[in-house]
Amino acid sequence: MNTPKSLKAMKTVSSTPDGANFANVGTADENAAQTRTTRFHFPFAAIQNAALAFDALLIVAAAIVGSSSYQLLVNGLSGDISAFTGAGVIAAVLYCLIAQSAGHYRLTTIFSAHGDFKRVVSQWLVVSLLLALIAFLLKVSAEFSRGSIVFFALSALAMLLSSRLLTKRVLSAAISNNQLQGKRVVLVGSRNELAVVEEGALLKKFGLTSIGQVAFSGASGSSLSMSEKEIGSIDHAVELARERGAEEVVLVVPWTDLRRLELIRDRLRSSPLPVSLLPDRCVRSLIDHPFFSIGPSLSIQIQRGPLSRGEQLQKRLLDIIIASVALIVFSPLMLMTAIAIKLDSAGTVFFRQRRNGFNVKQFLIFKFRTMTVTEDGIQITQARRFDPRITRVGNFLRRSSIDELPQLLNVLKGEMSLVGPRPHALAHDTQYGKALSEYAFRHHVKPGITGWAQVNGFRGETSRIEQMKKRIELDIWYINNWSLWLDLSILVKTALEVSRSKNAY
Repeated sequence: MNTPKSLKAMKTVSSTPDGANFANVGTADENAAQTRTTRFHFPFAAIQNAALAFDALLIVAAAIVGSSSYQLLVNGLSGDISAFTGAGVIAAVLYCLIAQSAGHYRLTTIFSAHGDFKRVVSQWLVVSLLLALIAFLLKVSAEFSRGSIVFFALSALAMLLSSRLLTKRVLSAAISNNQLQGKRVVLVGSRNELAVVEEGALLKKFGLTSIGQVAFSGASGSSLSMSEKEIGSIDHAVELARERGAEEVVLVVPWTDLRRLELIRDRLRSSPLPVSLLPDRCVRSLIDHPFFSIGPSLSIQIQRGPLSRGEQLQKRLLDIIIASVALIVFSPLMLMTAIAIKLDSAGTVFFRQRRNGFNVKQFLIFKFRTMTVTEDGIQITQARRFDPRITRVGNFLRRSSIDELPQLLNVLKGEMSLVGPRPHALAHDTQYGKALSEYAFRHHVKPGITGWAQVNGFRGETSRIEQMKKRIELDIWYINNWSLWLDLSILVKTALEVSRSKNAY
């Protein structure tokens, strides 16, 4: 594909400092492309719904205008507008259902260069026959003259065909002017495959907008492991996706390089982002051939995000509602706690410490101070039973978990959730991350004030690696089996567990 955009992509990949080994695509070309100004960002995923809604409105309009025009020409009266509107609504529902089930509103179909005329005509013919059958069964066909029906049908067909042509032209112009925003992704793959990826095709066929690329050498994947530089390039892709707010990581590698694909997938498991595989250049050559037809997309999802957008919304709403109510209910208790801390020992009321949140993004966690020290460095000593650093008030606060109440503020800020894996100090994240390969999976969701591990008795100190390993197993089970009811049950169990737990100190 010797187009200007594919040549630009080739230049971006080849201008990296690491030569043939791998490329950290933070080059000036890419950064300039990423920060291009646009008039507006219309979400690419909304095109299908917008096209469907527009066609529905056109059909209703055609029913009113077409039927009324005929009545005016013949009888000098506009006729029963409400009846025409009702017929148009029924026709619009039938057409949208049939067209949607036939894939007429798939993005690949909308951008297709052929086949629209036959699709629209055949689908509208079926709708017209169904509409006539409904009118006959309901015995209302006498209220509509044959002329009105013909005018309505021809008007709607003309509008639908014109709508599809106009949609194609508008969308093509919007893509050329960078006015459409697809799913924000970081591309990771071999240099040769990335060089032929066109921005326009990426958006049209897959609904993706590249906000960064990371390339590695095109060496054979026959080895049993990746080189250090290749591992570095994958880790850089994860960091790039985190910094730029990517929604997904997309692999662009030869489909025949199965071993490398497996190694990349395993390395990317540390990221909570979904991971998809694009067709390679050989498969894309078949897709572009006029004698082949494909479904909505040939991209393959090889790693699903832990929670869908709908599930994230449910969880966030639950967090906001319960955290807001809890802050109001517990505000007198929190005020008394603050006074007790100030009277008991010198120092601040609140303890703040850096923690890693979702996708390893750092935030400051809030707790009531329970110790005479406020460590937040590269070395942190966990609190132990009978730890002399714990104050008298702090001992009660830790056993009752009242010291955790200020984290409701972290929940409202969106840094934490009510339920999730408990966040640890950065020093402990580094320690356990090196010792336990699955530790990073805890960052696939927001950390929580309480969690599945905590209601199963794993609170307090983790003096042995086996204790942390069991926590991780329970945290991963929670991530893989999340539901709204599970969160609610954990919140209820937390109240019961706090009253009888002996592990918190």
